[in-house]
Amino acid sequence: QQLRLMRGREVTFHSALCLFNSRTARLQARVIPCSVKYRELSDSQIEHYLVKEQPYHCAGSAKAEGLGIALIERITGEDPNALIGLPLIALVEMLMEEGVELF
Repeated sequence: QQLRLMRGREVTFHSALCLFNSRTARLQARVIPCSVKYRELSDSQIEHYLVKEQPYHCAGSAKAEGLGIALIERITGEDPNALIGLPLIALVEMLMEEGVELF
């Protein structure tokens, strides 16, 4: 039902990230939006996808890191990792703001 509602539409997903520095008691928090434009999909295409991938535990019912990418027309956002997990670009920025040397 979720994929039927989203087909042909653009949906914005939000990933949140919070970093606490226990030495300084400084807290950083960010919300990283990621917009996904779904293709126009038939009921049959949706059903075949669900049988093959079984993405029932995924936000939006589409595994962008798997076969679900075929359901998507485009993905836009400041951090592509935010859609499938930890927003790494934001995490690196936050760690650098805390003085963590990454390389």
